[in-house]
Amino acid sequence: MPQSDSWLEEAMARWEVPLLRTCFLLLGDAKLAEDAVQEAFVKAWRAHGRYRGEASEKTWLMRIAVNTCRDMRRGGWMRHVDKAVRLEDLPEPAVPFEPADHELTQAVLDLPQRLRQAVILRFYQGLGVGEAAQALGVSRRTVQYRLAKAERMLKRSLEGLDDVE
Repeated sequence: MPQSDSWLEEAMARWEVPLLRTCFLLLGDAKLAEDAVQEAFVKAWRAHGRYRGEASEKTWLMRIAVNTCRDMRRGGWMRHVDKAVRLEDLPEPAVPFEPADHELTQAVLDLPQRLRQAVILRFYQGLGVGEAAQALGVSRRTVQYRLAKAERMLKRSLEGLDDVE
């Protein structure tokens, strides 16, 4: 078996679920997320010989997945997809959610796409600001700005929930 085939098997075993969760959160459709992950792994497999190691493998794969999701969102098919993301459709997390996690996650899902991407990569996938910037193809300052803006929006959104209860 060629070297890149064994790498692909190992990468899929290690990163498939995090990529699937990220793609689902970005696309809002489980089947499209599965397609995006599959396409991302195909792209990574083809480019594996050119991977220079400047970013971690996870960051590199997240960038490929995010770009694949962007391409899919630009396609005409997305006009026909229900983009409402429901928590019950998310792939299972490694740790069970608490009720407060559901409120926060739904608030994150309601953020504009660019802010949501930054939050998902930074806090849900555990990438550093620099890694998130690499994955998104933007500067560190842009990620910091998006995270700060997302924080303000989430704070307003979640404080509004407290007022209702």
